Amino acid sequence: MDALFLSRLQFAATTMFHFLFVPLTLGLSIMVAWMETRYVKTGDETYLKMTKFWGKLFLINFAVGVVTGITLEFQFGTNWSIYSAYVGDIFGSLLAIEATAAFFLESTFIGVWIFGWNKLSKKAHAGVAWLIAFGSNLSAVWILIANAWMQSPVGFTIRDGRAELVDFVAVITQKFAIVKFIHTVTAAYVLTAFFVMGISAYHLLKKQHIEFFTRSFRAGLTFGLVSSLVVFILGDLNGVVVAEKQPTKLAAMESQWETQTRAPLYLFSWPDEKNERNAIEIGAIPGALSFLTKHDINAEVRGLKDFPPDERPPVFITSFAFKGMVGLGCVFILLTVVGWFKRNKLLENPKYLKIMMYSIPLPYLAVQLGWLLTEIGRQPWIVYGLIRTSDAVSPISTSQVAISLIGFIVVYSLLGIAGFSLIAKYAIKGPDSDDSEEDIQPGAALDTSAA
Repeated sequence: MDALFLSRLQFAATTMFHFLFVPLTLGLSIMVAWMETRYVKTGDETYLKMTKFWGKLFLINFAVGVVTGITLEFQFGTNWSIYSAYVGDIFGSLLAIEATAAFFLESTFIGVWIFGWNKLSKKAHAGVAWLIAFGSNLSAVWILIANAWMQSPVGFTIRDGRAELVDFVAVITQKFAIVKFIHTVTAAYVLTAFFVMGISAYHLLKKQHIEFFTRSFRAGLTFGLVSSLVVFILGDLNGVVVAEKQPTKLAAMESQWETQTRAPLYLFSWPDEKNERNAIEIGAIPGALSFLTKHDINAEVRGLKDFPPDERPPVFITSFAFKGMVGLGCVFILLTVVGWFKRNKLLENPKYLKIMMYSIPLPYLAVQLGWLLTEIGRQPWIVYGLIRTSDAVSPISTSQVAISLIGFIVVYSLLGIAGFSLIAKYAIKGPDSDDSEEDIQPGAALDTSAA
């Protein structure tokens, strides 16, 4: 193991751990804002309790996500200083906008939301909730634009040995960025929906707070059904963009070794990288891959053998991350469609409720597979076609990276245990029975934020 491998491992571990919390922040901020808006419009106290209960879980999740996310940006200077020096004019500007225009907006209004219950009007307080949701998702916009630029660099020129920004509009409006943002955030909304439905299912199975959790389940179901369908549609568009911008990633995703016209799509394949073939191929659909990637059944799809071995991503990991993500996406559509027909008879369908309760981890797995596909499928490039990962690492010793990696693992493990324990504790506890509009317990909210 060298500094390059350990630096990659460290960034992967911290990013994936951080991304356990980001999707729920994006989706739950919207659902909490919607619940509070329903309370303002109807005056129904159940919606107020829903706002406070799911809002408390949002605050815990947000706090842990912030702590785990701050350290990520430091690694660009410590572990990836050559990368930062080479593309910092572009990548750094996007991160700066995210921090100053989105993260601070979100964080400031969270404070207003926590302490403003007895100081703002109902409408103003609900408006603050929507500003939090806007800030959370705006933050995702800039982070995903930055990542999309790494996947498809545009709007720059090489001057004095480094990449310099020349067309900011091209960077933020390129197709890769738009499709990536919508696909990623709707996947986050699916995770949120299954989180809400799973916790609601737990309480419905125990016959606790039936009205409260029936409404919560239905809200999550609607959110999840729409989002899962959008994810599916955008997944198809994302495949078209990947075929255009990153043909090596596409070939690895589908374990396509030979360049073909009327390329088939296999329902299942097992890549054999050593022999440059598939050991197993099941369910070939002639022309389907050509149609899905080029919208032309007779189109040519380039195979991995068209590219030098040192420019191919790890095929096995890329292929199975893709297949796992797609498979889980189909499961989410199936479960939400079934739920739509059972939404008015939830208590009469305990088997379905159990399935939904135990399905909470599945969207977490799906989004992690999505990030694996995105990042590993880009290798060996840290910026596709521009700078290799091996050329971007800082000139530091292996021991330095190893020590920091161990430290991250220990600290993040403790944070993860604390964060998920608190979420589980309050999720199982359910809504406070004595809550009222004047008894929002801002101090308790502060405690969970500090956690």
